[in-house]
Amino acid sequence: MKKILLTVLSIPILMSCSDSKKQEQADEAFETYTIEQFYENVSYYGGAFSPDESKLLVGNNSTGVFNAYEIDLASGTETALTQSDSNSIWAVSYFPEDERILYQSDNDGDEIDHIYVRQTDGTVEDLTPVEGAKANFMKWQRDNKSFLFTSNQREPRFFDLYEMDLETFSPGMLYQNDMGLDISAVSVDKRYLALVKNITTSKSEMHLFDRETDELTQLSPAGAEATFSPQFFSLDGEFLYYLTNLDDEFTYLSRYNMSSGATEKVFGTNWDVWYAYHTHNEKYRIIGINADGRTEIKIFDLASGEEVAFPEMPGKDIKGVNVSDSETLVRLTVGSSKSPNDIYLYNFETGSLEKLTDALNPDINAGHLVDAEVIRYESYDGLEIPSIYYKPKNASADNKAPALVWVHGGPGGQSRVGYFSLIQYLVNHGYAILAVNNRGSSGYGKTFYEMDNQKHGDVDLKDCVAAKEYLAGLEYIDGEKIGIIGGSYGGYMVMAALTFEPEVFEAGVNIFGVTNWLRTLRSIPPYWESFREALYDEMGNPNTEDSVRLYNISPLFHADQVTKPLMVLQGANDPRVLQVESDEIVEAVKANDVPVVYELYPDEGHGFVKKENEIKGYGRIKEFLDEYLKGEKEG
Repeated sequence: MKKILLTVLSIPILMSCSDSKKQEQADEAFETYTIEQFYENVSYYGGAFSPDESKLLVGNNSTGVFNAYEIDLASGTETALTQSDSNSIWAVSYFPEDERILYQSDNDGDEIDHIYVRQTDGTVEDLTPVEGAKANFMKWQRDNKSFLFTSNQREPRFFDLYEMDLETFSPGMLYQNDMGLDISAVSVDKRYLALVKNITTSKSEMHLFDRETDELTQLSPAGAEATFSPQFFSLDGEFLYYLTNLDDEFTYLSRYNMSSGATEKVFGTNWDVWYAYHTHNEKYRIIGINADGRTEIKIFDLASGEEVAFPEMPGKDIKGVNVSDSETLVRLTVGSSKSPNDIYLYNFETGSLEKLTDALNPDINAGHLVDAEVIRYESYDGLEIPSIYYKPKNASADNKAPALVWVHGGPGGQSRVGYFSLIQYLVNHGYAILAVNNRGSSGYGKTFYEMDNQKHGDVDLKDCVAAKEYLAGLEYIDGEKIGIIGGSYGGYMVMAALTFEPEVFEAGVNIFGVTNWLRTLRSIPPYWESFREALYDEMGNPNTEDSVRLYNISPLFHADQVTKPLMVLQGANDPRVLQVESDEIVEAVKANDVPVVYELYPDEGHGFVKKENEIKGYGRIKEFLDEYLKGEKEG
């Protein structure tokens, strides 16, 4: 192959002197904004190129729910392709040879996604109409005649592999998944499937299935204490690329030689490699790294092996990239803690960079918002806990601020540097926020990740208590006005804190959090079957003697200990944390004669996606905190 040298042109994106002065002035005298203004921001996702590379297919929520749009790259014009006013639409891709599109959508957050085709005349057809079955797009075939997808229509617990013919839209099964393995990658010729068996949340097996011989071969070492995540097969079928942390603290990219059976480490660093893929004709290798709560992107020229220079964006992070099939154009997703993600177009050949979207509400001055800061504090046993910190602009020793400990979802999630309107809204109104990555969080090595296994409600809670103590020690924080907030697993941590450490936090906001582990672990969706035993290994099996510990760490059964004000938000269609979880904890805490605010949304699932509900629910979070944490009751 030819050695290709790429030159990046100089791009004038540094702030001018006048811009710097404006920033300084904004920092000195900032404005506060309403919840409506914060949710007038536009959230963008995706960015798939049309076959002729003249357009990008994206999604945004400018209408209140997510719809599909296309951006004309010559004019910058953005045109709506769908007009849903209820269910969010998640655009997948244009068809390989025309401008029909595929998208996925569920029903008000129930997570039962179907795959739809939108014809160029606007008509829509559900390609996977089996009621109650969940379908997931996987990839287009190289001959442009079909696409692969998985579905649990045959057996609700397991996902089989199907191929959808583009002429007839008739699916055919390629692999019947009777063993409940995860289908991760498929070779170009469809002969080989890379499969994963989850043993625990920290241990998995990688298998290779040969469709011609019906042979299943384990590729990962027997008994290895490591995870394996197949990414893709090379175009020539010679290699299977996969991520693993075998014999390493962090995840790295490796490859398996299909002919010799040899394995080879391809790329690693002192952080987790998050994902990796090759561009359409294997000119470039794209690698995403989870570097201390930020996404770091690396692009390598596969002919030379050299890293490709890329434009620098001061104050912003490149979160994701998609390279066109011609391997000339690149869609960049770029954002910061002070600005939602925007979409840029970069040209490898000319070095030109163009911003295509403006996600931040023009009524908001980004200089009035705050930068996220990566910090670490010491927990009860001396362990350093990585966290993301937001300090209000008006906080000082003479104007002490109330504060919140923010806990991410999971278990095993991670708070990362990025934009979240609710966080900036609360910080803009004077609340300091420390988003903790308690032990058990991902992104900091497998030892750290495993530290909370079957110790939930104990060591992770102690990390949150230590976060409160850290905040209280800051001279500009009011140590008597510190609350706790979190969603999903983070919502559980809120309830655990208010229940088992009832005097530590002054108030709590539980966003669809688990309160009864026995029920939650017994009622996980059937399509989580491949992960069930791994989840039981980490949390405990509710059908064994582990049930005693699960009972003991479930706030619902000890809710009489809650003494501080509580707010609960819940989506009625949530398949992960059922509405009854929130119903019961609300009633139990009310029985203590403790102030409780309950916000229930009939058209949401596990996470709010409709702007109307975000504005209402998240706006009421501030009202709740103003009254019960700040002590500023309206009226």
